[in-house]
Amino acid sequence: MITLRKSIQRGQANHGWLQSLHSFSFAEYHDPAHMGVGNLRVINEDRIAPGTGFGAHGHRDMEIISYVLSGALAHKDDMAAGRSSLEVQNDAPPSVIRPGDVQRMSAGTGVRHSEFNHAPDQTTHFLQIWIVPNQRGVAPEYEQKHFAAADKRGRLTLVASPDGRDGSLRLHADALMYAGLFEGAESAELALDAARPVYVHVVGGRIEVNGEPLSAGDAATVTGERVLLLRNGQAAEVLVFVLAS
Repeated sequence: MITLRKSIQRGQANHGWLQSLHSFSFAEYHDPAHMGVGNLRVINEDRIAPGTGFGAHGHRDMEIISYVLSGALAHKDDMAAGRSSLEVQNDAPPSVIRPGDVQRMSAGTGVRHSEFNHAPDQTTHFLQIWIVPNQRGVAPEYEQKHFAAADKRGRLTLVASPDGRDGSLRLHADALMYAGLFEGAESAELALDAARPVYVHVVGGRIEVNGEPLSAGDAATVTGERVLLLRNGQAAEVLVFVLAS
Protein backbone atom coordinates (compact mmCIF):
# COMPACT_ATOMS: atom_id res chain seq x y z
CA MET A 1 0.00 0.00 0.00
CA ILE A 2 1.18 3.52 -0.81
CA THR A 3 -0.07 6.56 1.09
CA LEU A 4 0.79 9.91 -0.47
CA ARG A 5 1.61 13.10 1.42
CA LYS A 6 1.65 16.08 -0.94
CA SER A 7 4.00 18.97 -0.37
CA ILE A 8 1.14 21.45 0.05
CA GLN A 9 -0.25 19.37 2.94
CA ARG A 10 2.81 19.94 5.10
CA GLY A 11 2.81 22.26 8.09
CA GLN A 12 4.29 25.70 7.50
CA ALA A 13 6.13 28.18 9.70
CA ASN A 14 7.51 31.59 8.74
CA HIS A 15 9.74 33.21 11.36
CA GLY A 16 11.16 35.83 9.02
CA TRP A 17 14.75 34.60 9.17
CA LEU A 18 13.54 30.99 8.90
CA GLN A 19 10.93 29.45 6.63
CA SER A 20 10.14 25.84 7.43
CA LEU A 21 7.92 23.09 6.02
CA HIS A 22 7.10 20.24 8.41
CA SER A 23 6.35 16.75 7.08
CA PHE A 24 5.37 15.70 10.62
CA SER A 25 4.13 17.47 13.73
CA PHE A 26 6.77 19.87 15.02
CA ALA A 27 6.77 22.90 17.36
CA GLU A 28 3.50 24.83 16.88
CA TYR A 29 2.38 22.58 14.04
CA HIS A 30 0.48 19.61 15.43
CA ASP A 31 -1.48 17.04 13.44
CA PRO A 32 -2.28 13.76 15.25
CA ALA A 33 -2.48 12.03 11.86
CA HIS A 34 1.13 12.96 11.06
CA MET A 35 3.37 12.25 14.03
CA GLY A 36 6.01 10.32 12.07
CA VAL A 37 6.44 6.99 10.31
CA GLY A 38 8.05 4.14 12.19
CA ASN A 39 10.97 5.69 14.07
CA LEU A 40 11.24 8.62 11.64
CA ARG A 41 10.05 11.57 13.70
CA VAL A 42 10.97 14.78 11.83
CA ILE A 43 11.63 15.97 8.29
CA ASN A 44 11.78 19.76 8.20
CA GLU A 45 12.60 21.55 4.96
CA ASP A 46 14.27 24.73 6.20
CA ARG A 47 15.42 27.91 4.49
CA ILE A 48 17.68 30.13 6.58
CA ALA A 49 18.08 33.75 5.51
CA PRO A 50 21.59 35.18 4.96
CA GLY A 51 23.47 36.08 8.12
CA THR A 52 21.07 34.27 10.45
CA GLY A 53 20.65 30.86 12.06
CA PHE A 54 19.71 28.74 15.03
CA GLY A 55 21.40 29.87 18.24
CA ALA A 56 22.80 27.40 20.75
CA HIS A 57 20.13 24.94 21.86
CA GLY A 58 20.03 21.44 23.31
CA HIS A 59 18.92 17.96 22.25
CA ARG A 60 18.84 14.56 23.95
CA ASP A 61 18.34 10.98 22.76
CA MET A 62 17.77 11.67 19.08
CA GLU A 63 19.64 10.88 15.84
CA ILE A 64 19.74 14.17 13.94
CA ILE A 65 20.70 14.29 10.25
CA SER A 66 21.34 17.45 8.23
CA TYR A 67 21.14 17.23 4.42
CA VAL A 68 22.08 20.49 2.66
CA LEU A 69 20.50 21.27 -0.71
CA SER A 70 22.00 24.70 -1.44
CA GLY A 71 24.11 27.22 0.38
CA ALA A 72 26.14 26.23 3.44
CA LEU A 73 25.42 25.48 7.07
CA ALA A 74 28.01 26.14 9.76
CA HIS A 75 27.69 23.71 12.67
CA LYS A 76 29.12 24.37 16.14
CA ASP A 77 28.64 22.14 19.19
CA ASP A 78 30.03 21.41 22.63
CA MET A 79 31.50 18.04 21.62
CA ALA A 80 35.20 17.50 21.04
CA ALA A 81 34.62 14.86 18.34
CA GLY A 82 36.44 15.67 15.13
CA ARG A 83 38.32 18.67 16.54
CA SER A 84 41.71 19.26 18.04
CA SER A 85 42.04 20.35 21.66
CA LEU A 86 43.06 23.81 20.42
CA GLU A 87 39.91 24.12 18.31
CA VAL A 88 37.72 23.07 21.23
CA GLN A 89 39.51 25.54 23.48
CA ASN A 90 39.00 28.34 20.95
CA ASP A 91 35.36 27.32 20.34
CA ALA A 92 35.95 26.94 16.60
CA PRO A 93 33.12 25.57 14.42
CA PRO A 94 33.90 21.91 13.66
CA SER A 95 32.38 21.89 10.21
CA VAL A 96 30.60 23.61 7.37
CA ILE A 97 27.99 21.41 5.66
CA ARG A 98 27.54 21.90 1.90
CA PRO A 99 25.49 20.19 -0.84
CA GLY A 100 26.47 16.54 -1.05
CA ASP A 101 27.45 16.44 2.61
CA VAL A 102 25.41 14.44 5.12
CA GLN A 103 25.89 15.14 8.82
CA ARG A 104 24.82 12.86 11.67
CA MET A 105 24.68 14.03 15.27
CA SER A 106 23.77 11.57 18.02
CA ALA A 107 22.41 13.73 20.84
CA GLY A 108 22.48 10.87 23.38
CA THR A 109 23.01 12.09 26.94
CA GLY A 110 22.77 15.68 25.76
CA VAL A 111 24.44 18.10 23.37
CA ARG A 112 24.19 21.81 22.65
CA HIS A 113 24.77 23.08 19.13
CA SER A 114 24.08 25.95 16.78
CA GLU A 115 23.56 26.13 13.01
CA PHE A 116 24.25 29.30 11.07
CA ASN A 117 24.20 30.69 7.54
CA HIS A 118 27.17 33.07 7.40
CA ALA A 119 26.69 33.95 3.72
CA PRO A 120 25.76 37.63 3.23
CA ASP A 121 23.63 37.05 0.14
CA GLN A 122 22.62 33.37 -0.12
CA THR A 123 19.83 31.43 1.58
CA THR A 124 20.75 28.06 3.07
CA HIS A 125 18.25 25.37 2.07
CA PHE A 126 18.47 22.07 3.93
CA LEU A 127 16.57 19.16 5.42
CA GLN A 128 16.62 18.51 9.15
CA ILE A 129 15.80 14.87 9.91
CA TRP A 130 15.23 13.24 13.30
CA ILE A 131 15.17 9.49 13.89
CA VAL A 132 14.37 7.96 17.28
CA PRO A 133 17.36 5.92 18.53
CA ASN A 134 17.16 2.29 19.62
CA GLN A 135 19.34 3.02 22.63
CA ARG A 136 19.02 5.91 25.06
CA GLY A 137 21.85 7.60 26.89
CA VAL A 138 24.67 7.01 24.40
CA ALA A 139 27.67 9.34 24.42
CA PRO A 140 27.08 12.26 22.02
CA GLU A 141 28.71 11.79 18.61
CA TYR A 142 29.24 13.77 15.43
CA GLU A 143 29.95 12.42 11.94
CA GLN A 144 29.97 13.99 8.49
CA LYS A 145 30.62 12.54 5.02
CA HIS A 146 30.41 13.71 1.44
CA PHE A 147 28.49 11.66 -1.13
CA ALA A 148 29.33 12.75 -4.67
CA ALA A 149 26.54 13.24 -7.20
CA ALA A 150 28.14 10.62 -9.45
CA ASP A 151 27.76 8.01 -6.71
CA LYS A 152 24.02 8.74 -6.43
CA ARG A 153 23.30 9.02 -10.15
CA GLY A 154 20.69 6.47 -11.28
CA ARG A 155 20.88 4.47 -8.06
CA LEU A 156 20.00 4.46 -4.36
CA THR A 157 23.17 4.98 -2.34
CA LEU A 158 23.18 4.04 1.34
CA VAL A 159 24.10 7.17 3.32
CA ALA A 160 23.18 6.08 6.87
CA SER A 161 22.77 2.69 8.58
CA PRO A 162 23.07 1.06 12.03
CA ASP A 163 26.47 -0.47 11.20
CA GLY A 164 27.95 2.16 8.91
CA ARG A 165 28.32 -0.34 6.09
CA ASP A 166 29.30 0.60 2.54
CA GLY A 167 30.77 3.88 3.75
CA SER A 168 27.53 5.16 5.24
CA LEU A 169 27.13 7.19 8.42
CA ARG A 170 26.52 5.08 11.52
CA LEU A 171 23.15 5.53 13.24
CA HIS A 172 22.19 4.50 16.75
CA ALA A 173 18.82 3.58 15.25
CA ASP A 174 17.12 0.74 13.42
CA ALA A 175 16.88 2.61 10.12
CA LEU A 176 18.45 2.81 6.67
CA MET A 177 18.66 6.05 4.68
CA TYR A 178 19.32 6.09 0.94
CA ALA A 179 19.81 8.98 -1.48
CA GLY A 180 19.51 8.95 -5.26
CA LEU A 181 19.45 11.16 -8.37
CA PHE A 182 17.35 10.20 -11.38
CA GLU A 183 16.83 11.52 -14.88
CA GLY A 184 14.98 10.01 -17.84
CA ALA A 185 15.52 6.28 -18.24
CA GLU A 186 17.47 5.96 -14.96
CA SER A 187 15.71 3.79 -12.40
CA ALA A 188 16.32 1.95 -9.14
CA GLU A 189 14.68 -1.04 -7.50
CA LEU A 190 14.98 -1.83 -3.79
CA ALA A 191 13.86 -5.13 -2.28
CA LEU A 192 11.76 -4.50 0.83
CA ASP A 193 10.81 -6.35 3.98
CA ALA A 194 7.02 -6.06 3.94
CA ALA A 195 7.01 -5.81 7.75
CA ARG A 196 9.02 -2.57 7.72
CA PRO A 197 7.52 0.80 6.73
CA VAL A 198 9.33 2.80 4.07
CA TYR A 199 9.16 6.56 3.65
CA VAL A 200 10.11 8.18 0.33
CA HIS A 201 10.71 11.94 0.30
CA VAL A 202 11.19 13.74 -3.01
CA VAL A 203 13.80 16.42 -2.40
CA GLY A 204 13.55 17.96 -5.85
CA GLY A 205 12.25 17.39 -9.37
CA ARG A 206 9.72 14.72 -10.27
CA ILE A 207 9.68 10.92 -10.19
CA GLU A 208 7.36 7.90 -10.12
CA VAL A 209 7.34 5.85 -6.93
CA ASN A 210 5.79 2.42 -7.60
CA GLY A 211 3.85 4.06 -10.41
CA GLU A 212 2.70 7.09 -8.40
CA PRO A 213 3.93 10.47 -9.73
CA LEU A 214 5.52 12.66 -7.05
CA SER A 215 7.02 16.15 -7.20
CA ALA A 216 9.39 18.14 -5.00
CA GLY A 217 8.27 18.09 -1.37
CA ASP A 218 5.87 15.19 -1.91
CA ALA A 219 6.30 11.95 0.02
CA ALA A 220 4.99 8.41 0.05
CA THR A 221 4.65 5.95 2.91
CA VAL A 222 5.04 2.41 1.58
CA THR A 223 3.75 -0.49 3.69
CA GLY A 224 3.31 -4.20 3.00
CA GLU A 225 5.23 -4.05 -0.29
CA ARG A 226 8.07 -6.29 -1.43
CA VAL A 227 9.67 -3.90 -3.93
CA LEU A 228 10.25 -0.18 -4.26
CA LEU A 229 10.61 1.04 -7.85
CA LEU A 230 11.77 4.55 -8.74
CA ARG A 231 11.66 5.59 -12.40
CA ASN A 232 10.86 8.33 -14.93
CA GLY A 233 12.75 10.99 -13.03
CA GLN A 234 12.97 14.59 -14.12
CA ALA A 235 15.87 16.26 -12.28
CA ALA A 236 14.79 14.10 -9.35
CA GLU A 237 16.54 13.87 -6.00
CA VAL A 238 15.07 11.33 -3.61
CA LEU A 239 15.59 10.15 -0.04
CA VAL A 240 14.36 6.70 1.01
CA PHE A 241 14.05 5.61 4.64
CA VAL A 242 13.60 1.96 5.63
CA LEU A 243 12.31 2.14 9.20
CA ALA A 244 11.58 0.13 12.31
CA SER A 245 8.13 -1.44 12.36
